[in-house]
Amino acid sequence: MPAIDFAPPDHTSHTDSTFGLLPSHHRFDYSPIHRRQDYSWPRGARLAVYLGFNLEHFAFGSGMGAKLGASFNEPDVLNYTWREYGNRVGAWRCLDLFDSFDLPAGIVANTAILDHCPELIHACVARGDEMIAHGHTNAEQQGTYTEAAERALLSHCAERFERVAGVRPGGWLSPWIAESHLTPDLLAETGYRYTLNWCHDDQPTQLRTRGGSSLWSVPYPQEVNDIPMIVARHMDGKDFAQLIIDNFDEMLEQSQRQPLVMGIALHPYLVGQPYRLRHLRRALAHIAHHRDRGEVWFTTPGAICAHVDTLTQESAA
Repeated sequence: MPAIDFAPPDHTSHTDSTFGLLPSHHRFDYSPIHRRQDYSWPRGARLAVYLGFNLEHFAFGSGMGAKLGASFNEPDVLNYTWREYGNRVGAWRCLDLFDSFDLPAGIVANTAILDHCPELIHACVARGDEMIAHGHTNAEQQGTYTEAAERALLSHCAERFERVAGVRPGGWLSPWIAESHLTPDLLAETGYRYTLNWCHDDQPTQLRTRGGSSLWSVPYPQEVNDIPMIVARHMDGKDFAQLIIDNFDEMLEQSQRQPLVMGIALHPYLVGQPYRLRHLRRALAHIAHHRDRGEVWFTTPGAICAHVDTLTQESAA
């Protein structure tokens, strides 16, 4: 197999080749979903569903962050405290809700949470949730880091969560899903098994890396996600809940033809607000009903990665 160049593309040359092949990431090839090898999830399920529960901490007086209202100056007390509600109140209400339906979660967490409110992570570990590294803080994004700085960030997050949870996190989601051209390579080289950054498919995809190490892309939603739906598109809580139900029902029907993955991305400062939590309860009750009937596999991203990794190893044997 020829060497693959993962360097940033050069857009400075404007020749006839401009109208040929466009610059590519080279991480995976195009593959239509109806022309792939068939398989099933555990217990014969055809649809795997998971919660991506984002626990984030933000710098006070600087940096990035989702906004409820206009920001006129720093310190931006309005938007900072709105987000902090999620850590103090909303996250605990959501964990109670997950407990009521016996639902595991993939905890997508900043390591800054471990300094700010460690008891929240301890509660998730006690529930048996999977820890997924999410950078140090969502007040920053890693896409502009040097290679050395990005490698240091990935290693720090893995080691910090391993000390707390006793298990090194296998998964990564970049703050703001911001990548450099080397992020997948560095993830594989620092021991991560999968990334949630790429949202190109409804099935896991194996990504190419410069060293040849395996790295899976597990589907992470940008539509069934409260940030773009509620913050960007101003969707009401009841409509977001109905979006979850409609997406689930359609994917359950589609999964009769091929195995699929449905993620639900949640942030406690949004869905942990009482009136939104009421509607989220309805959506999760709907999915739990089908789970109890054995129609879906309600799981975590790490378990999805482990399952497809095993299938790949068996097919190669």
